[in-house]
Order: sequence, then structure tokens, then C-alpha cells
Amino acid sequence: MTEYFKNVQKIGYEGKDSDNPLAFKYYNPDEVVGGKTMKEHLRFAVAYWHTYIGTGSDPFGPGTAVRPWDSITNRMDLAKAKVEANFELCSKLGIEFFCFHDRDIAPEGSTLRETNKNLDEIINYTKELMKDSGVKLLWGTANLFSNPRFVHGASTSCNADVFAFAAAQVKKAMEATLELGGQNYVFWGGREGYETLLNTDMKLELDNLARLLGMAVEYAKEIGFKGQFLIEPKPKEPTKHQYDFDTATVIGFLKTYGLDNHFKMNIEANHATLAAHTFQHELRVSRINGMLGSIDANQGDLLLGWDTDQFPTNIYDTTLAMYEVLKAGGFTAGGLNFDAKVRRASFEPVDLFYAHIAGMDAFAKGLKIACKIIGDGKLDRFVEDRYASYRSGIGKDIVDGKVGFKELEKYALEHDQIVNVSGRQELLETMLNKYILED
Repeated sequence: MTEYFKNVQKIGYEGKDSDNPLAFKYYNPDEVVGGKTMKEHLRFAVAYWHTYIGTGSDPFGPGTAVRPWDSITNRMDLAKAKVEANFELCSKLGIEFFCFHDRDIAPEGSTLRETNKNLDEIINYTKELMKDSGVKLLWGTANLFSNPRFVHGASTSCNADVFAFAAAQVKKAMEATLELGGQNYVFWGGREGYETLLNTDMKLELDNLARLLGMAVEYAKEIGFKGQFLIEPKPKEPTKHQYDFDTATVIGFLKTYGLDNHFKMNIEANHATLAAHTFQHELRVSRINGMLGSIDANQGDLLLGWDTDQFPTNIYDTTLAMYEVLKAGGFTAGGLNFDAKVRRASFEPVDLFYAHIAGMDAFAKGLKIACKIIGDGKLDRFVEDRYASYRSGIGKDIVDGKVGFKELEKYALEHDQIVNVSGRQELLETMLNKYILED
């Protein structure tokens, strides 16, 4: 197997005082935090599309990325080279998982049969290299948005032939995910939405989206796929309005169609930003509904209105994210997938390592701080005390369903002099600063 990153050795933990840019300062995979090792808590994954497919191109210019496999012209040889590079990069970073779209790992052919043949060949090669690497598949998915056939959507297309093609592609991607032992399968509806309601039958499109998801659930039973199905919310881009707008919208959709027992959320930080939510908000909504499955770890630029997919370096975000993960009981099948790309000006191969190290350190630091916040209990006690009125008296009667409008009116008439207590937001933000800055 060819070595593609020859100038990079295995990345080790050297501690916060190290000046070595190719070393972890906070991520120590074997360090026990909150009863588990960091590696067990964080379950990092490399995103195939950004790491090996992305070129750094943008609407104003071509790609700038310089990669060791650039000279390979045969498409299948190139695909195999990227498989080898993936296992090398994961091994050197100590990352246990990777994630892919079907069209990331194998080139599309001129027919669906040829495309499936290409995918089979690369899946077999990937499976062969997985045996000795210790690297596993966190999740697979189907790219139902890049090819022009999906111009009107995939399962939500106005063209039934496109729906059929999308179903066939999902079927094959599920089989590939199963073959590689994938622990999850993700649906992200980049084209599942609309540009204008003037030409849209929204009811039919939503019904058809549910039909495709239902078919996936049934086919998983047929082939013995035991992994977790995940939906990744995003409000827009590339479509003006996507049906999986945010977590609350997706949960409502799943409940409407009786699919809520089969799916959990794959939350991406930058998608939360686009929906005008915080990362923590989307994680919290998922958690309190028992639907937090996995995370696409990145961050967006609050000054820009698109999905910048930057590597996560904001310690406040990683701390509050890991707080929600820990409160949910930790990851089971999910993990932290770096759905992030190096900046266009960071075009050298070594930048891939600098970026992943930065993200891994940021989440390791966030994990330790979140464990400290939970262990200390001050924040939880404040919230518990704030809602104390619902643990006794009329509040408990409300929670227990023992009163209605008439009883509450009678109570309000007798207790109409209401006294509220400060929410102490600034105090709590100071507490959070203290945890972060003094850790």
C-alpha cells in the first residue's frame, strides 16, 4: 500500500505545553474522563468527501488543494488511492471511524449497472484494508443531490423515474454500509425541498419522502441491517427551503408519518447556524426527545450566510455540545464526524492533519470541561431550583394533570400578586467562563 503522507508520523499526545504542531495538546485517547476514555467518549470520524474529494474550489475559482494522488488519471485507480490514503490518515491521527457518500468512494459510471459495479469493487477493496487497520465505518449514505438528475429533488422529485432511481441508489448504499459493518445510515435531503411553492405539490412531496424512508426501514429488516438510521437537519442550501429544516421540524415529520421509532438525529453545528439556532439548541431538542444519535462536528462563520464547514475550534461550542452528549448518556452508535474542510488557502497535505488535530483537541477540552460542569452540579441545581414551583402545590397539580382551567382560574383569583425571581443569565455565563478559563 502506497504511503501518501510521508512527512507525517503517527500523531501522539504531548500535553498543553507542547509546541509541536503535529501533536495533541488536549486529546489523550487513553485518559479516563467521567468513567470512560476520551476515545470511547468522542468516537471521532473522518469525512471522506471533504478530506479526499474536496479540491478547495469555490464559485470564483478552481480548486487549490495539492494532494499526493493528483497525478493518478484512471478513475478506479484514483478511488483506490483515496481508500489507501484514508486508512493512512486515520491511522496516523488515531481516528477510529470514517464516513462516506456512495459517490465519494467510487466514481459514477454511464449507467446504474456500471456505477454499482464500480461501487462493489471499491467496497471490496475497502473491506480488505479494514481488516488490519482497526478503522471502522461510522456511517454511510447516498449522494442524492450532485447529479443533474436530482435537479428537482430525489424522493421529492416531480419525476417518478427519479424517485425510482433514488430508491435504487439508497438500496445499494445501504448494502454497501452493511457490507462494511457501518453502525449508522444517514439521510440528508439536500435537494428535498423547493425553490418556489408556485410549482410545488408539498403534500405529495412530503408523502413521497416518508415513503422512501419507510422503504428503507423495511429493506433494513430484509437484509439484516441493525444500524441506526439518522436524519441530518438543514434549513437551506442548496435548496431554498429544505423539508428537514431543523430538529423540531424533522421530529414532527417523523411523528406524522409514524417513523419516529426508527430514526434519530445527526446534528451538524453549521446547519444549526443556518437555521438561526445555536448548536446546543439543536442538540438539546434532540436529547429531550430521545433522538440524539450522532454529530457532524464543524462550525460556521456567523458573519456569512452559507455552510462554511470549518473545523471546530470554539471551546464554548464544544463544551456545551459535550454537555448535551453526556446528559444524553453519551454516544452509542454515533460519534463526532468532522464534516469540515480546510480553508481554500490551506492547500498543502499537512493542513489536513493540523485541522483534524485542532478539532480533536477542541472537543477533548470541551469534554473535560463538560464533565466538570456536570460533576460540580451547580448549573443543574440552579435550573432545578428555578423550576421548584412545579414540585409542590399548584405547580405539582399542573404537572400531574390534576387541574384544568376552572381550578386554575380559582387559584389565580386567590393568588394574583405574583412575585418572580431573576433568571441570573449573566451570573451563569460568568460561571461558564470560570469553568472554561480555569480548567
